[in-house]
Amino acid sequence: MLLHVVARGKIGRSPEAELVARYEKRLTWPFRSTELPETGGKVPDPQAPARTVLLDERGKQLSSEDFAALLGHWRDEGVREARFVLGAADGHSAEERAEADLLLAFGNATWPHLLARAMLLEQLYRATTILAGHPYHRAG
Repeated sequence: MLLHVVARGKIGRSPEAELVARYEKRLTWPFRSTELPETGGKVPDPQAPARTVLLDERGKQLSSEDFAALLGHWRDEGVREARFVLGAADGHSAEERAEADLLLAFGNATWPHLLARAMLLEQLYRATTILAGHPYHRAG
């Protein structure tokens, strides 16, 4: 299953970009990253069947184990692409939230966009290591 992160805004050269790159390199699952401008831009059509996860402060909070189980379930049911979307400063529209398969939050706090992207990549890496039975999760 392809893990596809779609993010508004450019990460550029930043400490967060280094973290994102570190976890991208560690992922053993297929991975794609798409950056869009703050407004406009077109997201490529997903590989169907697909699931869409919006990072949203009003979303559901999942433990790392539950997140891993969800990804494993989607993979096992034949989902070809899991798309994780980070919105612009104003977040996602009501329509986008209604169409998503999951709204995901990293706690009740509001996180800076670039830090949220790094946290997402770390959680994707952690989830794939949990599914593989790798010790990273226990060491974290």
